[in-house]
Amino acid sequence: MHATANTSLPTFATRSRAVWFLAGLALLLAACLLSTAHAARIKEVAAVEGVRSNQLTGFGLVVGLDGTGDQTAQMPYTSQGLTNYLQQLGITLSADSASKLQMKNVAAVLVTAELPAFARPGQTIDVSVSSMGNAKSLRGGMLISTPLKGADGETYVVAQGSLVVAGAGASAGGSKVQINQLSVGRIPNGGQVERVVPTPLQDSNGITLGLQASDFQTARSVAQAINRRFGIGAARALDGRTIRVNAPTDPDARVNFMAELEELPLESSLPSAKVVINARTGSIVMNQAVSLGACAIAHGNLSISITSTPSVSQPNALSQGQTTVTQKTDIQIKQEPGMLIQLPAAPQLADVVRALNSLGATPQDLLAILQAIKAAGALNAELEVI
Repeated sequence: MHATANTSLPTFATRSRAVWFLAGLALLLAACLLSTAHAARIKEVAAVEGVRSNQLTGFGLVVGLDGTGDQTAQMPYTSQGLTNYLQQLGITLSADSASKLQMKNVAAVLVTAELPAFARPGQTIDVSVSSMGNAKSLRGGMLISTPLKGADGETYVVAQGSLVVAGAGASAGGSKVQINQLSVGRIPNGGQVERVVPTPLQDSNGITLGLQASDFQTARSVAQAINRRFGIGAARALDGRTIRVNAPTDPDARVNFMAELEELPLESSLPSAKVVINARTGSIVMNQAVSLGACAIAHGNLSISITSTPSVSQPNALSQGQTTVTQKTDIQIKQEPGMLIQLPAAPQLADVVRALNSLGATPQDLLAILQAIKAAGALNAELEVI
């Protein structure tokens, strides 16, 4: 009896664990609140002009496929590409032999990569491989040596390696099952850098910061943050996107200067009010600065219904007529009444969402309603349709 009574009461160890659990939960919530309140840094809103990546592309061949490559009769550049590759290896094919090649294990592909800033010869980068023919799958294939060129036509990376394809599929008896894409693959560390792209970080006495979005208030905040840390005159905003900064000329001192500059916090400010509308999908996204003025809206739906019923006309006996089928069409037009709804002024995003939800309109209807509200001057935001 005593054992049963003791197990029903919480022990000291149990209470201690509960107290420690609640304390840990409170610390976790406090850390989350501090992380959300953390101000933006300069590195998150601006980048150094000239320090950028470069896009590379090239034409290559994937070999070793299990009969899922290009159909040569329909893709002549596959056989031409393999012929050119064999010629580089000292193997010359006659025109008649080249035209009879049946290479179901070979696929022509486009290889793309992004060369990061400050990349040095010998470093490796990831490359993406995409089929440009009618290959069924690139799974299990290997990309042969492919030069990747930049916009100037120079070779900067050479790619080669086995493909990693995330998809899977099978087909038999006219049925086919496929998961994800089989015509696109990736080669981790499959590209080796062969040429350096000059980066103008040490070319002048200063550096130029470019904002990700043109905004005069952000440009002023960046310049003020730099001047507070490094002294008056260290930075000046040239326009709504560009800030000129005086930096040390010694390479090591400049790197330390940039590392400290990028971590400087910025004063938080509300972004420009904007509503982004995707007309294809009906998606509507608005930021926290959007507000709504008082307005009245009437929105009705117009629906047209067309039904066709087949009607069979059977001729009389011995009349030598023919049976005919005619369509009986019925068209109905229905227009639902649109009630006039008054929307109050909404100074915050939550109020705007609540007011728009009160209309009961579909996302497609909201596209037209938001455009009409903006035209009437009641929507205090920039409307962007993508």
